[in-house]
Amino acid sequence: MTPDWFLKAVATPYDERTVNVTGTPIRYLDWGTRETAHKPGLVLVHGGAAHAQWWSFLAPLFMERHRVLALHLSGHGDSGRREAYTLSTWAAEIMAVAEDADLAGPPSLIGHSLGGLVTIEAAATYGQRLAGAIIVDAPVRRPDPESESASRGDDFRRPGTYPDLATAMQRFRLVPGQPCANDYLIEHIARHSLHETDAGWTWKFDPKVFAGERRPVNEKLAAIDIRVALLRGEWSVVVPPDTADYMYEVMGGKAPVVSIPEAHHHLILDQPLAFVAAVRTFLAEWEHSIRHPD
Repeated sequence: MTPDWFLKAVATPYDERTVNVTGTPIRYLDWGTRETAHKPGLVLVHGGAAHAQWWSFLAPLFMERHRVLALHLSGHGDSGRREAYTLSTWAAEIMAVAEDADLAGPPSLIGHSLGGLVTIEAAATYGQRLAGAIIVDAPVRRPDPESESASRGDDFRRPGTYPDLATAMQRFRLVPGQPCANDYLIEHIARHSLHETDAGWTWKFDPKVFAGERRPVNEKLAAIDIRVALLRGEWSVVVPPDTADYMYEVMGGKAPVVSIPEAHHHLILDQPLAFVAAVRTFLAEWEHSIRHPD
């Protein structure tokens, strides 16, 4: 049964906007209204082979205290493609979207998986222009799961084409593979992951997103000097406890690490409301406390 909170969230109106970043159109969703225009900004960053609609059922749940944006990184979703993709380029896209939206002050970032690595890059590079960063099940010390899957020759490198939308949606899979009891969320993101071409229905992401080696972000993580928090799934194989401990050490013990109970890597699908509650707690604490020098 599809819960009412989900139906209400996806029915919440938003604007779709485009900003050009080094010659590539970057599309983003903006839940800004007259009531949220003056509120702190929140920018949501999806994972590899994903898109902004992964956040569309969560973004409205933050609108009480924030103006919320979610972008399609280049090579993903409804944004344009590039000849090559780097974390630094994607980080620049985040900042360009925030500037284009004319947010009321420095925004906070939330990035999942590959988007978490992009968030680390952005926080380390543009920290003075950000209020905080929440890194969601993004591994430091091992490859991100989407690139790891592509390197094994899985579907990310050779996306299929299908005769109709229904057939294509049946082929949707989470990477890494995991169970997910919330079928309504899987259907929602699968539908927005596909588009129709002359040859049939295929996935929106550019396979070249996963070409080449991803540069380690260990030093970037250590360099972050803004408020930061780490969220992971209790059962995540991507950020197991030892990886979370390592990230905590790299951060010098400055960032809380919170595990969402009974959640795998895709914790925003497994336990969406628990995820929202955890993020709201971080954001509220940041808003109502004074940051002191270490």
